Amino acid sequence: MKPKSVWIMACATWLCCQLLVAISFGVTNGEKVKTSGLITKRDADTVTLRTLDLGDLVVVLTDDTKVVQPKGLLKLRKQEMGFTALMPGLKVQVEGTGDPQNRVVANTIKFSKDDLKTAQAIEAGLAPTQEAVQTNQENIQANKGDIAANKVQTAANREKIEENQQQIQDVNKRFNDLSDYDTKYSANVYFASGSTAISAKDKEALTQLSQNALSLNSYLVEVKGFADSSGNAAMNQKLSMERAQEVVAFLLQNGKVPVRRVVAPGAMGEADPAAPNETAQGRTENRRVEVKVLVNRGVAGGS
Repeated sequence: MKPKSVWIMACATWLCCQLLVAISFGVTNGEKVKTSGLITKRDADTVTLRTLDLGDLVVVLTDDTKVVQPKGLLKLRKQEMGFTALMPGLKVQVEGTGDPQNRVVANTIKFSKDDLKTAQAIEAGLAPTQEAVQTNQENIQANKGDIAANKVQTAANREKIEENQQQIQDVNKRFNDLSDYDTKYSANVYFASGSTAISAKDKEALTQLSQNALSLNSYLVEVKGFADSSGNAAMNQKLSMERAQEVVAFLLQNGKVPVRRVVAPGAMGEADPAAPNETAQGRTENRRVEVKVLVNRGVAGGS
């Protein structure tokens, strides 16, 4: 065979391979798509899904996208859920239609019951504080004196510490996934001791922040709740989430921020104090919710 013929055949083979890859992992405009996978990235109006059949797939979120959880023995009933649970690490099923950019415009996104529980555990701020981890470690140390009688309890404590550490890593990873974003606007909301009520002054600040955010082409809103060290760690963890949820509710209802723009709120409890808890002023600064409007560095110029 002549060299020119060999070259032509090699080129044809290469083009066929590229076509097969495109067919295997591409989504055409207007194509009906039903797939499942793991969310690897959350953006302002999209999530990136890693699938077995379509590779890495960009899923577009719109106001018409339904986020649901199947219910009942036969999974025929569906409970509508919020966009805030769409975070990296969540397993989902997606049904939608391909667009001209080879993305999928989602009609429906579903979670399984178990995967939703995992997402809710992170969203509800159940990652224990370092104090809780230390308590478990002390329990393990005490059990060493009677290891034979307390073998089951010791093993349970060890597993709990590993679970605690994993949950803390999950929460940190969720916010670290936003490292490609710059803070465009921010506000701190402060609370009275034991309270979740937003003051009139802070409502004005949140309203202004919402207006600033709505002027952008693409953005995400990150909300983190905190507490001071008064009371026990479990109560403060719960209180920090309730404060974050109050701020999210205000942004959605009064600030008119679309729900798909809000990242699942984080409950930080007593972690990362802004000031020493030994003084009244310091505790006041620690009873807060931090709100940030984030813009992806790649599109910041178009905001």
